Amino acid sequence: MDLIVNGVRHTVALEAEMPLLWAIRDELGLTGTKYGCGLAQCGACTVLVDGIAVRSCITPVESVAGQQITTIEAIGEDAVGRRVVEAWVAHQVPQCGYCQSGQVMAATSLLKQIAQPSEAEVAAAMTNLCRCGTYNAIAAAMRQAAQG
Repeated sequence: MDLIVNGVRHTVALEAEMPLLWAIRDELGLTGTKYGCGLAQCGACTVLVDGIAVRSCITPVESVAGQQITTIEAIGEDAVGRRVVEAWVAHQVPQCGYCQSGQVMAATSLLKQIAQPSEAEVAAAMTNLCRCGTYNAIAAAMRQAAQG
């Protein structure tokens, strides 16, 4: 099967049900996408599939074969993703940083869909967990990134 990750086509021989997370980390060596809970609850494993945030820990590789998969390693190549990262840095969002790749991916997905989301839309879309509690900094960074 073919996986297109960060613009590069990879032909891989994997079980169809293998979670995308393990294909990305173990098969392709892209370790920026993190394992958190394995139940799609925490969001540490969030990647973009055709621009939409997806929890890769429960997404079978077969379901995304041939689609454009973007991981944190390439988010800076996207104008919206670059803006999100710059806002994250400006607001010093990360503390431990473990969840932040998933947070950045979720934020990028939202801003690609809704250029200037309301506070309610941000709250509804940014459901990834942060053990350090950086939610206020995330909200401030989201406001900055939405301003362009």
